[in-house]
Amino acid sequence: MAATAGTMAAGTTAAATAVVFAYHTVGARCLQVLLDQGVRVLLVVTHEDDPDEQIWFDSVANLARAHGIPAITPDDPNTPELMDRLRGLNPDFLFSFYYRRMLSPELLALAPRGAYNMHGSLLPKYRGRVPINWAILKGERETGATLHEMVAKPDAGRIVDQEAVAIGPDDLAIDVFHKVTAAAATILSRSLPGLIAGTAVLKPQNLAAGSYFGGRKPEDGRIDWSQGAQAIHDLVRAVAPPYPGAFTTAGGARLRILRTRLEPGRAVRPGGPGLYCDGGAYYADCADDKVLQLLETEGVPAPAAFGENKIPFEDSK
Repeated sequence: MAATAGTMAAGTTAAATAVVFAYHTVGARCLQVLLDQGVRVLLVVTHEDDPDEQIWFDSVANLARAHGIPAITPDDPNTPELMDRLRGLNPDFLFSFYYRRMLSPELLALAPRGAYNMHGSLLPKYRGRVPINWAILKGERETGATLHEMVAKPDAGRIVDQEAVAIGPDDLAIDVFHKVTAAAATILSRSLPGLIAGTAVLKPQNLAAGSYFGGRKPEDGRIDWSQGAQAIHDLVRAVAPPYPGAFTTAGGARLRILRTRLEPGRAVRPGGPGLYCDGGAYYADCADDKVLQLLETEGVPAPAAFGENKIPFEDSK
């Protein structure tokens, strides 16, 4: 049964207060929505940037400091010390926007009017890590953003609101990320009044109808050439820069394949999956007798090195 969020005490007119756990561009955009709608953000909890990670996204810490909001970067958000600090702040709400660590039930309980997370999928599908990348990898044509109540189990709480976005057949993960970021800001903007007034209607998830996925590593971008052209195209799109990118081995050399296009009108050449050059353009024959044009690559030999030859791919399962 749907239920409304907790209400404010009768006669309360002060602005709602919140502690925000946030990172990445979605975190910055959603923090700005809170500020634009008059929520008094008492503290921002974010992450130190990882020196081994390409930082291409907006800084939550910089936005918080620009608005005079204290910003901290604890390794563990669930320590007794931080929980004591939050008790002293006595926030109405907790929000989590692309924060990368789980918040304990004890921490969530510190917000009397609710703790809410913004997730980058249409829950209950693609619960867990890197949902945009997984949705593209699995060939989805639609994903979105979901604002939901936080509970002990990840991405399992009741849904406040969600917004769908299309995934185009050649969209890269970064393209879809920008769409989902805009959807997240839209959802939060239209949901906040109801959350603050206590009139938002929350709907339970049917977790059996969804799915859970874990994180991905750079090695997961290795192309398996025993798969068909569409699956390889989807992998390339899912991990294209600014993510680590798809890669393969051909002729003993490691090649990065960063953008592809299906070529339904082109016939494969004899010899199985492999790389060749035709008219200055690069192509990959796939195991299902379909062809990909390689639009952006790194490490591929110059066209003159091919002649009429096709270089076999060495990665398959």
